[in-house]
Amino acid sequence: MAERTAVNTPIQGTAADIIKLAMIRVFHRLRREGLQTRMLLQVHDELVFEVPSDELETVKTLVREEMEGVLPLEVPLKIDMQAGANWSEAH
Repeated sequence: MAERTAVNTPIQGTAADIIKLAMIRVFHRLRREGLQTRMLLQVHDELVFEVPSDELETVKTLVREEMEGVLPLEVPLKIDMQAGANWSEAH
Protein backbone atom coordinates (compact mmCIF):
# COMPACT_ATOMS: atom_id res chain seq x y z
CA MET A 1 0.00 0.00 0.00
CA ALA A 2 2.80 2.45 0.83
CA GLU A 3 4.32 1.90 -2.61
CA ARG A 4 1.04 2.86 -4.31
CA THR A 5 0.81 6.02 -2.21
CA ALA A 6 4.36 7.01 -3.13
CA VAL A 7 3.53 6.80 -6.83
CA ASN A 8 0.17 8.53 -6.49
CA THR A 9 1.38 11.48 -4.40
CA PRO A 10 3.19 13.34 -7.23
CA ILE A 11 0.21 12.76 -9.54
CA GLN A 12 -2.32 14.14 -7.07
CA GLY A 13 -0.02 17.01 -6.16
CA THR A 14 0.47 17.94 -9.80
CA ALA A 15 -3.28 17.79 -10.44
CA ALA A 16 -3.87 20.07 -7.45
CA ASP A 17 -1.28 22.54 -8.75
CA ILE A 18 -2.85 22.50 -12.23
CA ILE A 19 -6.36 23.25 -10.96
CA LYS A 20 -5.02 26.06 -8.74
CA LEU A 21 -3.29 27.66 -11.73
CA ALA A 22 -6.49 27.26 -13.76
CA MET A 23 -8.53 28.89 -10.99
CA ILE A 24 -6.22 31.91 -10.95
CA ARG A 25 -6.36 32.24 -14.74
CA VAL A 26 -10.17 31.92 -14.83
CA PHE A 27 -10.60 34.44 -12.01
CA HIS A 28 -8.38 37.04 -13.69
CA ARG A 29 -10.04 36.55 -17.05
CA LEU A 30 -13.54 36.92 -15.58
CA ARG A 31 -12.47 40.22 -14.00
CA ARG A 32 -10.61 41.42 -17.11
CA GLU A 33 -13.70 40.83 -19.25
CA GLY A 34 -15.97 42.55 -16.71
CA LEU A 35 -18.23 39.53 -16.18
CA GLN A 36 -20.51 39.11 -13.17
CA THR A 37 -19.85 35.36 -12.92
CA ARG A 38 -18.42 34.24 -9.58
CA MET A 39 -16.25 31.21 -8.90
CA LEU A 40 -17.84 29.79 -5.75
CA LEU A 41 -15.84 26.76 -4.76
CA GLN A 42 -13.61 23.86 -5.68
CA VAL A 43 -14.68 20.28 -4.97
CA HIS A 44 -11.76 17.93 -5.66
CA ASP A 45 -11.19 18.39 -9.40
CA GLU A 46 -14.34 20.42 -10.03
CA LEU A 47 -14.98 24.15 -10.01
CA VAL A 48 -18.43 25.54 -9.24
CA PHE A 49 -19.53 28.90 -10.63
CA GLU A 50 -22.54 31.16 -10.22
CA VAL A 51 -23.24 32.42 -13.74
CA PRO A 52 -25.89 34.91 -14.85
CA SER A 53 -27.91 33.31 -17.66
CA ASP A 54 -26.85 35.96 -20.18
CA GLU A 55 -23.17 35.09 -19.55
CA LEU A 56 -23.46 31.29 -19.70
CA GLU A 57 -22.16 30.68 -23.22
CA THR A 58 -19.36 33.24 -22.85
CA VAL A 59 -18.28 31.73 -19.53
CA LYS A 60 -18.38 28.18 -20.89
CA THR A 61 -15.95 29.19 -23.64
CA LEU A 62 -13.75 31.20 -21.27
CA VAL A 63 -13.50 28.42 -18.67
CA ARG A 64 -12.74 25.78 -21.31
CA GLU A 65 -10.00 27.93 -22.86
CA GLU A 66 -8.35 28.76 -19.55
CA MET A 67 -8.57 25.31 -18.00
CA GLU A 68 -7.56 23.31 -21.07
CA GLY A 69 -4.77 25.75 -21.90
CA VAL A 70 -3.40 26.22 -18.40
CA LEU A 71 -0.12 24.40 -19.18
CA PRO A 72 1.55 23.24 -22.37
CA LEU A 73 1.47 19.45 -22.03
CA GLU A 74 2.16 16.66 -24.52
CA VAL A 75 -1.19 15.09 -23.65
CA PRO A 76 -3.96 17.70 -23.93
CA LEU A 77 -6.11 18.47 -20.90
CA LYS A 78 -9.82 18.10 -21.58
CA ILE A 79 -12.63 19.17 -19.29
CA ASP A 80 -16.26 18.16 -18.89
CA MET A 81 -18.73 20.91 -18.18
CA GLN A 82 -22.30 20.82 -16.93
CA ALA A 83 -24.77 23.58 -16.15
CA GLY A 84 -27.88 23.66 -14.01
CA ALA A 85 -29.87 25.80 -11.63
CA ASN A 86 -28.26 23.92 -8.72
CA TRP A 87 -25.63 21.27 -7.94
CA SER A 88 -28.09 18.42 -8.43
CA GLU A 89 -29.19 19.61 -11.89
CA ALA A 90 -25.58 20.05 -13.00
CA HIS A 91 -24.77 16.41 -12.23
